[in-house]
Amino acid sequence: MGLRDNSVNRAIFSRDMTRIAEARKFYARLMAANAGSADPRLEDVFAAVPREAFLGPGPWTVVAGNGKVETPSADPVHIYQNVLVSLDAEKGINNGEPFLHAMWIGKVAPKPGEVVTHVGAGTGYYTALLAKLVSPGGAVTAFELDSGLADRARKNLEAYANVTVIHGDAVVGGLPPSDIIYVNAGVAAPPAEWLKALKPRGRMVFPWRPAERIGLAVMVTRTDKGFACDPVHAIMVHPLHRRLGGLDENPP
Repeated sequence: MGLRDNSVNRAIFSRDMTRIAEARKFYARLMAANAGSADPRLEDVFAAVPREAFLGPGPWTVVAGNGKVETPSADPVHIYQNVLVSLDAEKGINNGEPFLHAMWIGKVAPKPGEVVTHVGAGTGYYTALLAKLVSPGGAVTAFELDSGLADRARKNLEAYANVTVIHGDAVVGGLPPSDIIYVNAGVAAPPAEWLKALKPRGRMVFPWRPAERIGLAVMVTRTDKGFACDPVHAIMVHPLHRRLGGLDENPP
């Protein structure tokens, strides 16, 4: 290969990187707008964290209603939309709906220096966003029940010095004292130990799942007098011990 060929390849690579960066920036603007947050850092972190790095090699399988569609290629541009991307088709685990997570992250409003516990980290994409939002000085402990996903999350998050990934059951084990508990799997009720782990003015967002097909996103805030509960929106969720990581929005 000659110098001219190398120059052409570099130009093509540079153009592709620019195109992907532009798609990610537009996606980040959409996420921030949907979140309704006044924190400008939310758009910044969605633009900074490459979603494709947490999905495995493409092409990717996108979950669409009860069906599935494969992206035309491994071009990351295809996944910078509000789409559910499959992580484990056999187990029905997906990467979660970006709009929903943007809304939740905006709701709990992570701040630099805060401590976050992420229950149901999947392969770590939303863990990475939380880690950036609590930097500098903050930390994230990410629990993942599925061993394969936990291994992938640990590898994907190696560059995030403020993240610790734990393969384990967040229901059985205790949680560290936390400013934020971010739960990505449906529970009939949050365990008492989770509530005890919340620091004063701590926030926990979780999918409340009182019945098989009923779900409601709820935020709990620890106050001086106890706990305040704020319903967020209706969702479809999956039980904690069957599936972690995927949340699908289902507006009423």
